[in-house]
Amino acid sequence: RRVAVTLAIGLPVLTLALFGIQPALRVSQRTNDGNLQARTVHGNGVSLVWAPDGPGWPAAGTNWDTAHQVCQHLSEDGLTRAPTPQHIWRLPTVDEAVRSMARHGQNSAGVWDAAAAKATYETTPDKESPLWNVYSQVIYWWTATEVDEERAYIIVYDGQVWPRAKQFGPAYLGFRCVKEPSTG
Repeated sequence: RRVAVTLAIGLPVLTLALFGIQPALRVSQRTNDGNLQARTVHGNGVSLVWAPDGPGWPAAGTNWDTAHQVCQHLSEDGLTRAPTPQHIWRLPTVDEAVRSMARHGQNSAGVWDAAAAKATYETTPDKESPLWNVYSQVIYWWTATEVDEERAYIIVYDGQVWPRAKQFGPAYLGFRCVKEPSTG
């Protein structure tokens, strides 16, 4: 009986300790500068301005069509939504998103292989600033890259890329609009 109780309590505690340490350590070491403004991110061969906190970078998820429409209607500063399309902001392509991912303030050297539909990185990215809000429930973003008429690619904070139905829109699947940096 004593052995059974020890196993019943000890095995779950041991499992939690063994498998919970790595994620807890990773989360505790995330970089967060607290700056949720528009950010110019220089990635692996790509430079983009990423929208500030607000309509172009919402705290909750939505479907692909809504994300696409919001980006088209976003004002120049990214803080308001115009009644007509402005065509300033857009969703990032999957290639741009992969190339922009980072960890501890350093670009992860991501490369998107479109033929294999796979992203590879020199360093595994994480949910850190300047691209991600570490406190947001959003852990996936829509990209502009369509798989077909019904699906588009999403990118996970750790760099994984997956096709998802465009009408899928849970609270944890958001987006962040991008635009080209000004050259003036």
